Amino acid sequence: MALHRTTVTNQMDYNRESKEGKPSTDERLDSGVDSLKEEDYQAVAEEIWRLQLECQPSQNKQLSACAAAEIQEWKTQITEDGDTLLHLAIIHEATDYIKMMIELSKNTDFLDVQNDQRQTALHLAVITNQSDVCQRLLAAGCDPTLVDDSGDMPVHIACRHGNLLCFSVLTQFCRPEHLQTMTSACNYQGQNCLHLASVYGFLSLVENLVDLGADVNSKEQRNGRSGLHLAVDQQNLSLVKLLPKFSMRLAFSWLANHSQTHPST
Repeated sequence: MALHRTTVTNQMDYNRESKEGKPSTDERLDSGVDSLKEEDYQAVAEEIWRLQLECQPSQNKQLSACAAAEIQEWKTQITEDGDTLLHLAIIHEATDYIKMMIELSKNTDFLDVQNDQRQTALHLAVITNQSDVCQRLLAAGCDPTLVDDSGDMPVHIACRHGNLLCFSVLTQFCRPEHLQTMTSACNYQGQNCLHLASVYGFLSLVENLVDLGADVNSKEQRNGRSGLHLAVDQQNLSLVKLLPKFSMRLAFSWLANHSQTHPST
């Protein structure tokens, strides 16, 4: 399957100003929620449980050839919506099954399989607000820079929802080479994470993004609007006051560094 990419408690960013006409933060999650009836899901759960029992390591810590074959068969099972058993387990928040499947799939392409909406397991973990699953997936070697059919990486979704905990996990536990891509890449609407956090008014996320090196003055690819333009459009006075402070802070930082490397003679 082709992969698509671009160049403690539940913590949510509620530091925002409510305005009429704010964009909706509803996230589509129709890939697998309705694809299985309850009795079908129970059958899937029983199948995973049977696999777990059959695939217990032997005393010499090696799986039998038969069990290994069962694992490969299990990984290829998908629904009519393109969801794998891991996708379904995350959608239904079946914690034990999620842990088992991630453990059996470390550093394999299975973790990055995309469904018909091009959502990976990591996308679904963010949408369902399961930060612990996000951390497990990242530790197991998944790719956080893959995009769904809207061009969103999982981090874009976290910024759209104001999900501070998932955002923190994604940015702290990703590989260093992925961080800049995640914080700067635009989705198919031409918006990066800073634009999304700005348009939805999530002040704490904006601050976190700036601390991670996001460009305060970056502009939307379609409309050429910066985060400050978006804050004004949304009449978000707090963000309008905040963003210029970040710009000034960055300017003073640049001047300080420049003066140290190019002292006047």
